[in-house]
Amino acid sequence: MENPTFWYNGQAQSDDRITLSIHDPALLYGATHFTTLRVYDQTLLDLRTHWPQHLNRLRQTPPYFTDPNWDAITEGADLLSKFHEVLRITLFPDGRELITGRSLPPDLLQRQTQGITALLLPPDQTRSLPQYKTGNYLAPWLALQDAKARDCGEAIFTDRQGHWLETTTGNLWGHCQNTWYTPPLSAGILPGIQRSALITQFRSQNQTVQELSWTPALIDQFETIAYSNCVVEFIPIHRVLNNSPIRLPQNWGLGGHSGSTHPATPTPIDTVVAWESLSAPPTAY
Repeated sequence: MENPTFWYNGQAQSDDRITLSIHDPALLYGATHFTTLRVYDQTLLDLRTHWPQHLNRLRQTPPYFTDPNWDAITEGADLLSKFHEVLRITLFPDGRELITGRSLPPDLLQRQTQGITALLLPPDQTRSLPQYKTGNYLAPWLALQDAKARDCGEAIFTDRQGHWLETTTGNLWGHCQNTWYTPPLSAGILPGIQRSALITQFRSQNQTVQELSWTPALIDQFETIAYSNCVVEFIPIHRVLNNSPIRLPQNWGLGGHSGSTHPATPTPIDTVVAWESLSAPPTAY
C-alpha cells in the first residue's frame, strides 16, 4: 500500500470509510479517547513529536475502557507518520484503534507570526471531563464555530468566577514582568502535552513560570497572551472579543511588549491586546 489514508483495528486502509454498529457507544455517546500529535521529520522518534507522552496520555483511559493492542497502535502510527504531518489516534471502549492523518493548517505560519483574534465565552459553555480528551467534543466544536462566525481563530472558556481556563484546542499563556503564567490543572483544564513541554523549556532557559488561576486582576497585568497545543505549537492572541458577562480587564489595549516569536522558543511579541464587546447576543446552543 503506497499511501494509506488511515489505520483501523490493526489494518491500514486506503479509503475514507469505516463501519460502525448503530449500537456503538462511540457513535451514540462520543465514547472515545484520543490524542493528536504533530509528526516532525516523518518519524515518531523525533523528540519534538512527543511520542512517549502521547502514548502515556492514551494509557490514561477513562474507566470501563478495554486496553487496546499497543503494538498495533505503534505500528499504525509509525506507518502513517511517513505520509502525514498530523496524526489523531482514537481509542474505542472495546479496544479498537483508529488513526487518521492530515496536513498542518495552511495558514499556520501566518498565525504564529501575526497572531489571532479570540472569542471570550460565557461560563455556561464548558467542556465535559476536561482531564480526558474524549470524543464528546461538542461544546468545544460549537464554541469554535461561533468564534469562526465572528472571524475569530479561537474561543476561550471561562468559569463563573471570571477566570479564563483554556481555549477550545489548547492551553493559555500570559506574560508580564518577566514571568509566564498558565492556568493550573486544578482549574479543570486539559493537561496539554505542549503545555508541559513549554513549562520544561521555559524553566530550562531560566524563565519563570507560574501556574496560577487567571483572575481578572492577573489578566489585567498581561502584556502578551497566547495559546499552545502540539499541532500549532504557540500562537499569539492579539485581540479578544467579549461574548461573556464577566468583567473585562481595565488596562488592555494601552500598549504592547517588544520581542519576537519563534515556534521553538516562544517569547513575547509586538502586540496591542484590544478588547471589543459584542453587540450581538451570544449564540444559543
